[in-house]
Amino acid sequence: MASTTHLSLISKLSQPQHHGLVIPQTRMSPLTATRPATYRFKCSASQTGFFTRLGRLIKEKAKSDVEKIFSGFSKTRDNLAVIDELLLYWNLADTDRVLDELEEALLVSDFGPRITTKIVESLREDIIAGKLKSGTEIKEALKKSVLDLLTQKATKTELQLGFRKPAVVMIVGVNGGGKTTSLGKLAYRLKNEGAKILIAAGDTFRAAASDQLEIWAERTGCEIVVAEKENAKASSVLSQAVKQGKELGFDIVLCDTSGRLHTNYSLMEELIACKKAVGKVVSGAPNEILLVLDGTTGLNMLPQAREFNEVVGITGLVLTKLDGSARGGCVVSVVDELGIPVKFVGVGEGVEDLQPFDAEAFVNAIFS
Repeated sequence: MASTTHLSLISKLSQPQHHGLVIPQTRMSPLTATRPATYRFKCSASQTGFFTRLGRLIKEKAKSDVEKIFSGFSKTRDNLAVIDELLLYWNLADTDRVLDELEEALLVSDFGPRITTKIVESLREDIIAGKLKSGTEIKEALKKSVLDLLTQKATKTELQLGFRKPAVVMIVGVNGGGKTTSLGKLAYRLKNEGAKILIAAGDTFRAAASDQLEIWAERTGCEIVVAEKENAKASSVLSQAVKQGKELGFDIVLCDTSGRLHTNYSLMEELIACKKAVGKVVSGAPNEILLVLDGTTGLNMLPQAREFNEVVGITGLVLTKLDGSARGGCVVSVVDELGIPVKFVGVGEGVEDLQPFDAEAFVNAIFS
């Protein structure tokens, strides 16, 4: 007979009123209990359009944080700065040489051979046809081509959280990609926009994962569900967390999962079990399955993304560590190859440096 997984709800704010619900071995964090911060707007379950407004607020914040995106992609921009030099004194006779060097600059920034060829040949055709007559026009056509690649296949860059509370977001990825840190930063952003967040520590394989998430819970003022016993089933932890999120009136449950190589099929199968488990608690959950990818790996992230997508159906990408990489072109390649939207990009170490992805801001950041 299967043993029951004992879970703890660790409150990082004030102890919630459970209204008769008994949570096994509830324990308080060592922090002094304080009153929750006042939200920017009320978010009671009776209100309609809460998640729509939340998405809009996050998107508006992205527009106001363009400078973070600009500085975060400085290394990629430096790589592509040669394009401005090439186009400054461009003339028709130099077209082949200029386009060859432009192609090299795009490849070095990890746009990938297929995307690069597509962009360069499109520019060549427009130059020959007389549609582009100056370096400035070529630069603008280049930017438009990249923007079109980002927006035509993957339009839903904002979080799709549905209409039923709690919304459930699963975070998946390989070890070392920044998965747990990204979850913590996402919790911070959503909490600041008025959502009541519950974190579920579903990484039951890595001993330090729950400790790391507890630190994030304290830092962000969120509450967290962790397994008290070692080797607990991740699907059970997530299922119980979503149940508590539903019963205690949380808006969003953020579910961490164990990092795994995309080639480890037994662990990949566990993700399917996690997905099914939360779906049994809340119909339609998870609302989002976000795959965290290390931006410094460039095009090497594509096999990971393909495999995770085939197994659980990825709804959005979180690209991390892009501030330390000159390979920002991989953003374009992964969207074009898979048709999965990038929802957030990591452009720094700070808690606010997980930025909602804005295609236009990205293009302006890499092609200054």
